[in-house]
Amino acid sequence: MQQKKTLTQEQKTLRRKRLSALILLFGLILASLLLYYIWGRPLIRSIADPDQAQAFALLNPVGSRIAYVLLMTVQVIVAIIPGEPLEIGAGYAFGAYQGALICLVGITLGALLVFLAVKQFGRSLVELFYPAEKIDSIRIFNDPKKLNTLAFIVFLIPGTPKDLLTYVAGLTPMKLGTWMFITSVARLPSVITSTIAGAAINEKQYGTVILVFALAAVLALAGYGVWYKLNQKKAAGKDRPKDQDSS
Repeated sequence: MQQKKTLTQEQKTLRRKRLSALILLFGLILASLLLYYIWGRPLIRSIADPDQAQAFALLNPVGSRIAYVLLMTVQVIVAIIPGEPLEIGAGYAFGAYQGALICLVGITLGALLVFLAVKQFGRSLVELFYPAEKIDSIRIFNDPKKLNTLAFIVFLIPGTPKDLLTYVAGLTPMKLGTWMFITSVARLPSVITSTIAGAAINEKQYGTVILVFALAAVLALAGYGVWYKLNQKKAAGKDRPKDQDSS
């Protein structure tokens, strides 16, 4: 009987954690979408026309950038939103290097919030977005001695499932400072490649666009191959990522 009461209490605790996580995420997304509606939507809509995009950014120098940072933040949290088109759009509207900076700020903020939320609410939060078998398939982070190095490598190379890895990282013993360094520095090459392509589209340098996209495609295929090989080398089953907060 005592065991049943304990299990029931654990289930109630788990439900409270999931509810708290949902409320937190819903509030953040709602606030971000509101600001996006005010500033971001007209900016995204104007991206079809380079002159309009640049004019909107000039007329709303603060608002347009805040909206884009928040949009990139939401993209990290809500993993089904693709990041590549948004990064290209940032290069289109703000230029290659300023666009890359804006994207990195948003990505880093989103990754920070995800990491802290997973540390607080544990695996139950990750399972709101990904099935258990998908989480368990990430075996590359199971070696504590190589954790930081491998995490940097898989975030550096294109073609790796960075959205899923962002959530799984919170289930590892990784420190916050290390995670912030990895998620900002290691993602810089792929982000700046996209913003360079966006800036090139804006300037009608289509040769550069084709070259950048071709290079990105080759790197993505190679990166996926490296990722698959590294992940398959790790032991399955008992070595899966452990939840830091099992209560």
